[in-house]
Amino acid sequence: MSLQLGQIAPDFEQDSTEGPIRFHEWLGSSWGVLFSHPKNFTPVCTTELGEVARLKPEWDKRNVKVLGLSVDPLEAHSAWGVDIEETQGHALNFPLLADADKKVSELYGMIHPQADPTVTVRSVFVIDANKKIRLTLTYPPSAGRNFSEILRVIDSLQLTDREKVSTPVNWEKGQPVIIAPSVSNEDAKERYPQGWKELRPYLRVVELKD
Repeated sequence: MSLQLGQIAPDFEQDSTEGPIRFHEWLGSSWGVLFSHPKNFTPVCTTELGEVARLKPEWDKRNVKVLGLSVDPLEAHSAWGVDIEETQGHALNFPLLADADKKVSELYGMIHPQADPTVTVRSVFVIDANKKIRLTLTYPPSAGRNFSEILRVIDSLQLTDREKVSTPVNWEKGQPVIIAPSVSNEDAKERYPQGWKELRPYLRVVELKD
């Protein structure tokens, strides 16, 4: 059975480029992004890892720890790290799991046999500070991920955890949001004294104060 939203992310211990990692302990009170790569020395993966390293200030701003995974052995990761820095201009600044025994890959359902039984697909798991899975994405091995979209969803999740709102299509941080249907107009007046635009009784759009 595949992992589902709201489920506690399975704990594990595995070697990484920054030493052994006990996942839940390593996460601590942070959010996490666990993402897999088909294998080392592949072109799309190289660009992705460089981009994730470049985005470190954005992860830090959101209290997010990132953790990559490849099924290649640890010694291969070091050489790949040199390539990533030289071709992408950013050195790895987060751990990369060496999942040669596929322990984590199988635990998280990252290997899809009908795609390729020997490598992982491009899985993404966003995990909150309570260790719950909040987002899952699965890309084919040939398609690079959009990490701006992953940051956007984390912004939405963190906002909607604080406020009784949802975020509409193509929402970006700072844009209007939708008041949750569970919030009555009376409660909304207290929460949002700035007022809102009612397109339908179930579709109330509000601009949040900073």
